[in-house]
Amino acid sequence: MRIFDPHIHMTSRTTDDYERMAAAGVRALVEPAFWLGQPRTSAASFTDYFDSLIGWEPFRAGQFGVRHHATIALNPKEANDARCRPVLDLLPRYLDKDAVVAVGEIGYDSMTPEEDEAFAAQLALAVAHDLPALVHTPHRDKARGVERTLAVVAESGIEPGRVVVDHLNEVTVKLVRDTGCWLGFSIYPDTKMTPSRMVELLREYGTERMLVNSAADWGRSDPLLTRATGEAMSTAGFSDDDIDKVLWRNPVEFYGQSGRLDLSDLEDPAAVDPQTGNSILRGGS
Repeated sequence: MRIFDPHIHMTSRTTDDYERMAAAGVRALVEPAFWLGQPRTSAASFTDYFDSLIGWEPFRAGQFGVRHHATIALNPKEANDARCRPVLDLLPRYLDKDAVVAVGEIGYDSMTPEEDEAFAAQLALAVAHDLPALVHTPHRDKARGVERTLAVVAESGIEPGRVVVDHLNEVTVKLVRDTGCWLGFSIYPDTKMTPSRMVELLREYGTERMLVNSAADWGRSDPLLTRATGEAMSTAGFSDDDIDKVLWRNPVEFYGQSGRLDLSDLEDPAAVDPQTGNSILRGGS
């Protein structure tokens, strides 16, 4: 089983997670920019963070044969903080980087006017830089948030097929299904979606434009739940081709629209550094 996790926050995970993921079949991933877990005090802190997403994390992942890509954005939660808003002016320099395959996460957290402005501005950047967009939907009042999201996407002029609306569930899947946007589902231990619930949605709606991710982050989450979803699909009678489509070919197709997806040479994971005996090589000089 080959797996491409289209939304996982590896900055918050350990090196052991990379090793476990590689053993489970995760061969590529996309890490979206998100919040630190506590308020950032200046826009300057984003520069180091974005640099790590396109520098250190791809290097760390590569030690285990996992190909790392990123999406870059001012996330919805921090769009409400005036100290972070200057980040919008920094984004163009990062959106031109080869390792950046989309603008994201953008969208809504609390559905404030500030989030409206940041969302529209970053959709415009996606259009200007010819990149797809990864859209976060709010955890509260999700149905209204998805409806508002789709209205802003329609107003932006971006092609729906270049947008994935993420963190969907049984209530919101119908709102997105016929818009032409891609549908993203985050599989979690306790919240959002479970492997069994995801299987039922795949039975009802099929495998087209469906993306399954772990969205693993600082909280209680599991980077192997993509694998668990594939196993649940197999148990439910889905074919190997169906599983490969959902867990590999769909994310490759979506992010491939960036023209920057690099999946070459994935068969040769690096081993322990023979000179240092360390399980992770050191980056930089």
